[in-house]
Order: sequence, then structure tokens, then C-alpha cells
Amino acid sequence: MLVVDDDPTVAEVVSGYLERAGYLVDRAADGAVALARAAAHRPDLVVLDLMLPGIDGLEVCRRLRAQGPVPVIMLTARGDEDDRILGLEVGADDYVTKPFSPRELVLRVESVLRRTRPVPAARPLRAAGLAVDPSARRATKNGTELALTLREFDLLAFFLKHPGRAYAREDLMREVWGWDFGDLSTVTVHVRRLRGKVEDDPARPRLIQTVWGVGYRFDDTEATAGQTGATGAARSAGREHPVTEKETGA
Repeated sequence: MLVVDDDPTVAEVVSGYLERAGYLVDRAADGAVALARAAAHRPDLVVLDLMLPGIDGLEVCRRLRAQGPVPVIMLTARGDEDDRILGLEVGADDYVTKPFSPRELVLRVESVLRRTRPVPAARPLRAAGLAVDPSARRATKNGTELALTLREFDLLAFFLKHPGRAYAREDLMREVWGWDFGDLSTVTVHVRRLRGKVEDDPARPRLIQTVWGVGYRFDDTEATAGQTGATGAARSAGREHPVTEKETGA
């Protein structure tokens, strides 16, 4: 584990709880040192404070993602929802708002790490030009590898396993994140990010559709119909209407 926080008390408490849980922990007090430590020895997970001197947590997260996949849990003292969403937008897998329970943080760490473990002998999933290999944790679109975060990968795999069924955000949080409670905007942000990587036109999603008053549905039949020509497109256009996230509450 790499714990990045300029508050020595917070860093010590977090590191202590993680070490007692059996993890080997390294610490950094600023963004530059964190990036250097991560480059020298790739951590299994980073606990990253949003407010850091010099290079802030958002930029550190961006650079970590550019180097390769690594789970990130972001710590923030800010109560503004926009700041939390921004952390998810740059690729954080989860966030915890200060003040927080160190025990809860350890549970979040364990939940994220469980999702990184390969699934033995899991069959590949394919639909609408997408292919997901859960064992290798590799996803492609039309043969091109997708750069997905931990949660984006799990969300896509879940959708491919359950095509045609509508899920509320609460259902997705429970099934994909493994949480019975939490900020549902986490799901909304991850769906938006995933659409940006798998949809031909994220502004008019055909695969991950918003279901009014419910949540989201993966519909590979819509994508197939859209590829058959003008007839399929016209049929789809007659059935759909623009729906916003606010209208669905999803």
C-alpha cells in the first residue's frame, strides 16, 4: 500500500490500521514523492489525499493512471460533491471523506482489492463488439484494448453478464461495488466514464441505456440493430427519446 497525505497524524493512523490488517505500507507526504515511490515500486493500492502541497491529488491520480492500472482510494476533507465527483472522473476507484473511520477505510481497501484478484476459469464475455476476459482482466472493443479502471471493468463485465435487464443504481452499487450503502453519484460517474470508452457516440448511448425512473440497462440488441442499416436505426429512433440523468434519478 502507498499512503499519500501531508498530515502526519492522518498518515500515521491510516498506515497503522493497514499494517495491523496485514498490509505492507509505504508513505509519502507530497505528490512528487508519491509519484517517485510508485514509479520505483508499483503499489497494489494507493490511499491518496486530495489536498497535497505541490502536485495535488487529482494530478497525482491522473499521472498514476497514465503509468498503468492501479486502484486508488481518495481522501478528501472537502464536503463539496463536485470535488468528490471530480476525483472519480480522473479515475479514483473510491473516496472517503474526512473525518472518517479508519476501520471503514480498511474495509474499503479490502473491497477494492478483492475486485483486483483474477477470477479462475471465468469464461470470456462478448457482445456488440465488446469482449471481456475476467481471468486476465482485459477488455477490448472491436479488437482494440480498452483502458478501464478497476470499477469500470467490473461494471462492464456485470452489464455483459446481464444484458437486457434494468438495474437501479442501488443494485449496481451492491452487485459491483459490494456495498449496501454509499453515494449513488459514484455509480452515475462510472457509467458516464464507461460510456465514453465503449459507446460510438457517448452523447447518444446505445449500449448502456438510461431507463427512465429505474437506472441503466445494457442492450446489445440495440447496437446490433443500429449496425444493420437505416431500417434498424429508424426503428430505434422511433422507440427512444432523450432522457437525462436527472430525469431518471439515476
